[in-house]
Amino acid sequence: MPLRPLLVAAALELGVTGLILIIIPELFSRLVFGAQLSPPGLALGRFAGIALLSMGFLAWPRPRSHAASGEMVVPSLSIYNLLASVYLTYLGAGVKLSGLFLWPVVAIHAILAVLFIRAFIVHERQTV
Repeated sequence: MPLRPLLVAAALELGVTGLILIIIPELFSRLVFGAQLSPPGLALGRFAGIALLSMGFLAWPRPRSHAASGEMVVPSLSIYNLLASVYLTYLGAGVKLSGLFLWPVVAIHAILAVLFIRAFIVHERQTV
C-alpha cells in the first residue's frame, strides 16, 4: 500500500478522534467504553484530544521536499503546547480543577509554546 493514503487515513482518524474528545468527551466515553466520565475524566479526555489533534496535524502528508526535513514537527508541537497551556489554565482558573502540579505544568507548556512558535517564525523568515 502506498504511504500517502495510509498517512491521510491516520491523520483523519487522529484529528477526528481528537476533535470528538475535545468537544464531546462524554459521547466518546459512552460509545467506546459504555460509561460516564467524572469531571477529572472529562478534563483528561479533552487533554488527550488536544494531543491527538496535534498528532493528526503532524501525520498529514507533506510534499516530498518538506517530508525529510521534519519541519512539521515544530508547528505541531506549537499547537499542542499552546492548546494544552490554554486548556489547563481554564481548568485551574475557571473550573477550579487543580492539583499540586497544575500550575507548574501550565508554565512548562506555555514556555514550550512560546519557544516553538518563536522557532517556527524564525525558520519561516529564513526560508523566505
